[in-house]
Amino acid sequence: MSKRILIVDDEPSIRMVLRAHLNRSGYEVTAAENGAEAISLLRNEDYHLVVSDLKMPVVGGMEVLAHCQDTYPGLPVILITAHGTVDSAVEAIKKGAQDYVTKPFDSDELMPIIEKALRTEEKGRAVLHEDAAGRYKIIGQTLHMKKIYAMIEKVARSPTTVLISGESGTGKELVARALHDHSDRANAPFIQVNCGAIPESLFESELFGHEKGAFTGAVSSKPGKFELADGGTLFLDEIGELPKDMQVKLLRVLQDGHFDRVGGVRGHSVDVRLVAATNRVLETEVQEGRFREDLFYRLNVIPIKLPPLRDRADDIPLLVEHFINKFNQRLKTSVDGVTPDALAAILAHRWPGNIRELENLIERSVLLSEGAVLTLNDLPGLTPTHLETIDVPASEEMGLKEYVRVYTSKLERARIQRVLEEEDCNVTRASKKLGISRKSLQMKMKDYGLRDNDKGTDDESGE
Repeated sequence: MSKRILIVDDEPSIRMVLRAHLNRSGYEVTAAENGAEAISLLRNEDYHLVVSDLKMPVVGGMEVLAHCQDTYPGLPVILITAHGTVDSAVEAIKKGAQDYVTKPFDSDELMPIIEKALRTEEKGRAVLHEDAAGRYKIIGQTLHMKKIYAMIEKVARSPTTVLISGESGTGKELVARALHDHSDRANAPFIQVNCGAIPESLFESELFGHEKGAFTGAVSSKPGKFELADGGTLFLDEIGELPKDMQVKLLRVLQDGHFDRVGGVRGHSVDVRLVAATNRVLETEVQEGRFREDLFYRLNVIPIKLPPLRDRADDIPLLVEHFINKFNQRLKTSVDGVTPDALAAILAHRWPGNIRELENLIERSVLLSEGAVLTLNDLPGLTPTHLETIDVPASEEMGLKEYVRVYTSKLERARIQRVLEEEDCNVTRASKKLGISRKSLQMKMKDYGLRDNDKGTDDESGE
């Protein structure tokens, strides 16, 4: 596949020269005459490189760079600058631009820079593809997930405690596994404890072990989870369910690495990397007195927050494809995919059970389907009442990928409009709720015609 390059320049002669030169070198080139047009093109097509003029009216090269950094983190941007703006180009390098060239330029100067940028993009794309295919056994390529991959990469090798938060079914165990598997402890034990599944009377014995005769039924000594995880990772899932008295004892272990078995007289020391997870908001639990503040700060050294599935809709087609392949292998079936209507219903559903709910739905559908593809009738419990009021007429010329692109675009517009209404048109608050920068939200509002009468406000006061 030829590399696709987007040229952005308000001078027609520059666009013409660059297009002709890059076409001769075998690249597929699209040209935009301003930054706003470039941002619109980026939303509808997948590019390998952006070459943009720095100074343009309305939307300049720095804004194009900021949009790419925010929305397409792996996409390199090369800036074209006049001699008088070299300082600005150097500043852009600090903000993430791949490189810059000065006008006038020749092919001997430009081509090595472009080739280097494309090699960088290819390496980054390979990593992202590996992630989507299961590098961490986590599926997803949205900005939310890329940030989580980057965090895993940064902290996996450290012994620091990590607190993973997120709604049930968002994949907290997968992140904990990834942290262990990519750490120096990967060959040591990974011990998982579901704090919500242990009777309160057995908590201490489960975590710290007990000696023979310590209580009725203790017919022999037994090591606890901390001992079993020595040298490795202990994953305490649903840490918010930990009883108050056990919170004190866990805090002691985190502070000095020492604990006593139930009924024991000799202390034990362990080297354990602790990873905890919760679907509760522990800050609220602290405020309401159900969780110790000192323990919360001990656990929350490195926080990783997983987004709900409804906030990463672009990952849903990837997840659907992954689960269909998974259950085809497990159930010996041969489902090829989903119809546009079925995928639209999946995209529009709110998924209160998150990825776990989607996985269960696909498993049932694959097992019970009698056709080559899943239809809306194959999705038990997912009826048209779950659909957004968005009409995307399908035609024979419109393939599934194009249908999904059009539908998700309309769905995105509806989502932005709804959040803006919820936040009284305050752009700052709405952008935080949507998980994108304010500038990106402003661009999307302009593209979707949501800035009528300039109703959007940019400050926290809403003025």
